[in-house]
Amino acid sequence: MVMVYLAALGLVAQAAPAVPAREVSSSASVVFLNPGFSNEPFWVGYSDFMQAAADSLGIRLRILYGERDPQRILRDARSVLADSDQPDYLVFVNEMYVGPELLRLFAASPIKTFSLHSTLTPEQQSIIGGPREQYRNWIGSLIPNDEEAGYWMAKALIGKLRGRSGSLLAFAGVRHTPSSSLREQGLQRALTEHPEVRLQQLVHGEWKRQRAYEQAQMLLQRYPDVRLVWSANDEMAFGVMQAAQELGRQPGKDIHLSALNTSDEVLQARIDGKICVLVGGHFTLGGWAMVMLHDYHAGIDFAERGGKNRVDQLFSLLDAGQAARLQQRIRRKGYGLDFHQFSALYRPQLKDYGFSSQPLLE
Repeated sequence: MVMVYLAALGLVAQAAPAVPAREVSSSASVVFLNPGFSNEPFWVGYSDFMQAAADSLGIRLRILYGERDPQRILRDARSVLADSDQPDYLVFVNEMYVGPELLRLFAASPIKTFSLHSTLTPEQQSIIGGPREQYRNWIGSLIPNDEEAGYWMAKALIGKLRGRSGSLLAFAGVRHTPSSSLREQGLQRALTEHPEVRLQQLVHGEWKRQRAYEQAQMLLQRYPDVRLVWSANDEMAFGVMQAAQELGRQPGKDIHLSALNTSDEVLQARIDGKICVLVGGHFTLGGWAMVMLHDYHAGIDFAERGGKNRVDQLFSLLDAGQAARLQQRIRRKGYGLDFHQFSALYRPQLKDYGFSSQPLLE
């Protein structure tokens, strides 16, 4: 349970934490430039958890979906700048590397910016600097360790061979996105440690089920001996699963599939054993960012509790039991969480936020 988890962190849970004297009178307002499609399960769930945290903490949150179109994302950003009712904070994702242009647009604005999910790459930061440097109103970032997630998936998948040699197919996301590139790096690290496993081919399924299905139809026939399929998200894994089943392969038996994300569909597939390896938890990022901005708005700088640039252990390798628990938790109103419990405003003894997906697995 969540309270047990909090006690383990030294956070004494209370049913209704008292409002601290230092709390600001006005609530924070936030705009989130969501880069995904407005009907995309991952990004919709991501926004839902973020909204649950905002509602719990009294934050006014507006979400604008970019529909995976960088030009639309930039147009939305300009509309925020032109709006007479401007937010206190703009939260953005460096999807398709739009971060530097967004920072340039908001350079002279009183709106503070915060990068979430994927921040500027080391190459980009070598040119324009990091948070609170050249762009003083860029106050921080929160990202998961995508390289580690890709590595965990590959290692667990390779474990299905029980030390025997074998071959693997890989389905990466959109080519020019930090999340996809980092997950690929994790895959390559695992393959370097296991020379007995041969990567037959890596393709970019662009996060899409239909595209991965069409690619898998060809690849599974080209490489009939493949027993392992690594997919950088759940939608592509389902596309591969459909192609495999149509070719007479049985997921979980003669072909092993990995996936990343925590949609209801993929959690059920993990419970049923059709997905053998599942990594998830990073859909919680937006909610934890709301905690950080809530505290910052009250005068508590998150830079003093873990740094202005956070890379948190949000991913978990989920077994069938954990998938079942998470599935039930996601279906609960507000995820069954009081987000005040994670706030340094209400828990001043917190030295480091230490965000993770663990509260949802209890």
